Amino acid sequence: MKKFLLLLSVFLFITTLVMGQSDATTKIRKEGLENSKVMDIAFHLTDVSGPRLTNSPGYFRAANWAKAELTKMGLVNATLEPWGDFGMGWEQTRCYVAMTAPYYTPMIAIPRAWTGSTPGNGIINSDVILIKANDSTELYQRYANKIKNKIVLFYSADTLHPSFEPDGNRFTNEQLEDMASAKPQSSTGGRRNFTPEQLAAFRQQRELSRQMNDFYKKEKPALVLSMSGRGNDGTLFVSGGGSSEKGAENSYAYVMLSSDDYLRVQRLVEAGEKVMMETEVKTKFYDKDIKGYNVIAEIPGTDPILKNEIVMLGGHLDSWQGATGATDNAAGCAVMMEVVRIIKSTGLQPKRTIRIALWSGEEQGLLGSRGYVKDHFADPADMILKPEHEKVSAYYNLDNGTGRVRGIYLQGNKNAGPIFSTWLEPFNDLDAKTVTINNTGGTDHQAFDGVGIPGFQFIQDEIEYDTRTHHTNMDTYDHLVPEDLKQASTIIASFVFNTAQMDQKIPRKELPKPRGNNARGF
Repeated sequence: MKKFLLLLSVFLFITTLVMGQSDATTKIRKEGLENSKVMDIAFHLTDVSGPRLTNSPGYFRAANWAKAELTKMGLVNATLEPWGDFGMGWEQTRCYVAMTAPYYTPMIAIPRAWTGSTPGNGIINSDVILIKANDSTELYQRYANKIKNKIVLFYSADTLHPSFEPDGNRFTNEQLEDMASAKPQSSTGGRRNFTPEQLAAFRQQRELSRQMNDFYKKEKPALVLSMSGRGNDGTLFVSGGGSSEKGAENSYAYVMLSSDDYLRVQRLVEAGEKVMMETEVKTKFYDKDIKGYNVIAEIPGTDPILKNEIVMLGGHLDSWQGATGATDNAAGCAVMMEVVRIIKSTGLQPKRTIRIALWSGEEQGLLGSRGYVKDHFADPADMILKPEHEKVSAYYNLDNGTGRVRGIYLQGNKNAGPIFSTWLEPFNDLDAKTVTINNTGGTDHQAFDGVGIPGFQFIQDEIEYDTRTHHTNMDTYDHLVPEDLKQASTIIASFVFNTAQMDQKIPRKELPKPRGNNARGF
């Protein structure tokens, strides 16, 4: 009898959800699919704002525009909220690298973030020195006092191979079925286990990199060339190379070359050809305000009691400097801004307050969302809950590129599964139906999940994310898929609004235990 009553309760609960969401879902679908503004939002966050490295001028162009635009949409309390100290901002102001002998050819090159400029004013001409060393002893014996004001590169054993796989992919039905039928994951969260030999090799490589950095600071080359560790056909995977900490010594210019260009130069030097290059690299640091800022805005709730509770949604606004961060993650931010626009434009009146957050510092370790969670909800180090903690129903995140939504990761929260399956039913015709118990990592929902607040990331088609756009010079507006972003905006708007209308909050997992000094790893 108890089991029957429980099943009846669940049936009635889901039936109520379906009846209550039908009219709202119709309005949301019409607005999201037929009157979308998501690509215009994406245009302003990418082409207009430029690269959005945290605390850079581009980041603040995007953040201030988003704040103003959210206010125009009718949201309230729009602000740039500080979350703690981040460090210096940085941007490139000039980058020119070319080989001039044995013949002239321009190189595809991008400065690594938080690195310095070439010495003096104007173009530097230099021969190229290839460094081959297995340890610091060999490094200093062979190259000390020989590389000042020279252009240098470190020997790479990598070779390029043609790819016989397409750059772009969507999840197959079989892959989605595997996700849907997955069992709860172990406590390792799917982390990869490395062999002792692999760990030793990683440590050796890390130590050599540290030694090379110290060597360059002392010897003062004009320019250090590095090679994109993966990617070919002119795609550079480029991120940091220096420190954002105020007062840090970032003394030498350090650029990433395309693999094709780097290996060509290396082969020529190694063959004894005299290789000459010319370069001028200029970068700028910003240290007047080292705090990091998130963009926050709200749609106030209308229910006399539930308006004090919150449904949150967001994505990270910051990007790396190689392009304009379109798929990582202007796409997610544009979708989430479109979500709140849809809800406002349809005239829907959410019972709970809906709060959007566009995070900074995600690329440096989820810093903006972690800082926000620590300020508002709990510090995972001690798990002492703040009053706002119990008010949050759920946080929804989008940060896996431009691909359409195919479903949602439960992050181990099995009790949310039946609810989300019901909410996806009106969108099965848009290829969104998968609910998986699986965890997924690497983005801002983890900050919420890490303190016991239901935090979710949507399943997205991969498109070209890992092969072509993620952290590369190809991450531009033209790699966005408009129909996919419209679909994602529509589905997430329905999820957010339905969460705001529920009588109860989204079910929660067991509260995590305090993590002490390891809290940054949540």
